[in-house]
Amino acid sequence: MGASKKNNTVKRLAEKLSAYDKGLIKEDDIHSSEELYLNPDSSYSESADDENVEELFEHHRFVVDKGQSLMRIDKYITSRMFETSRSRVQMAIEAGYVRVGGVIVKSNYKIKPLDEISLVFPYEKRVREIGPENIPLDVVYEDEDVLVINKPAGMVVHPGHGHFCGTLVNAVAGHLGGKQGFLVHRIDKDTSGLLVVAKNEEAQLKLAKQFFEHTTKRKYVAVVWGNLAEDEGTIDANIARDEADRMRFSVPKDPAKGRHAVTHYRVLERLGYVTVVECVLETGRTHQIRVHMRHLGHPLFNDERYGGDKILQGTIFTKYKQFIENCFQILKRQGLHAKTLGLVHRRNGNQMDFDSPVPEDMQELIKKMRGYTQNR
Repeated sequence: MGASKKNNTVKRLAEKLSAYDKGLIKEDDIHSSEELYLNPDSSYSESADDENVEELFEHHRFVVDKGQSLMRIDKYITSRMFETSRSRVQMAIEAGYVRVGGVIVKSNYKIKPLDEISLVFPYEKRVREIGPENIPLDVVYEDEDVLVINKPAGMVVHPGHGHFCGTLVNAVAGHLGGKQGFLVHRIDKDTSGLLVVAKNEEAQLKLAKQFFEHTTKRKYVAVVWGNLAEDEGTIDANIARDEADRMRFSVPKDPAKGRHAVTHYRVLERLGYVTVVECVLETGRTHQIRVHMRHLGHPLFNDERYGGDKILQGTIFTKYKQFIENCFQILKRQGLHAKTLGLVHRRNGNQMDFDSPVPEDMQELIKKMRGYTQNR
């Protein structure tokens, strides 16, 4: 992007922010693909408050020079990654993130000429310090390594453009007396439910690997439009940025494009014009459940970004329209809740399973829909 074009983009964004301050536009209208270029780490970028675990990892590949003498692999990697400490590299090796020729190696492995080294490990904390804030947290479990939180809908996970304070990361810093936690996964701003934060780097490396290798146990409860044809099934469809709207994701027409994504679903309750389903993620792509259910023809109820905030099923009668509008007021966000989370503790190897009750707004919606179905 040239200097003049970039200046014009900045000017347009400034005008949008001014309009937002005056109450002329909504917050979502501020963000655009222009902003994503200027601020790729914003809360609306691909790696931000989304169920996209893979985007929280650095990927590196080195091919050792022909003239390289024998050297410990931890020392060699540190020499190639100037901003990463040797101790962090050693922890990554111990956690199994480093491979040579596709084979996991130990820190004392001696590299040889033309060795192909691959390294995947979680991002380090950003240089900018996160300000601690006194924000109450619903802590489900806590020990010296981990903090399991039941996140309410509406809370952004990590600071970004438009959300510099009031985030879960700010609240965690306040809870930990000013110390910063380490994220290992994220969930959308308007999705409620369980999220784990590591309290130290060793725990982050161990936990993040479980998410990266999809060995965690995660189940979501969703309310979707329509009556699903099957009681259970699997959606195996790549996900990519929507070509028509860079703020959304979709299943591309070309199956070779996008990133591999798999969602398993099971019907929990059929309520006529909506269905309550359980979703299990096999992969962790951005907006995965929201995109896959829309692709199946059943967008999440009141999911504004993916078309679920309109009446997609039902009758044309005014009374029914008023009923659905009341339902939208009950559940003012997409009907999605991260209900269960299963992890292996990094110290003792014990399986830890957590469950979060479906929040009141979703319960009230389900109850209202159930009553409407029974009285029809």
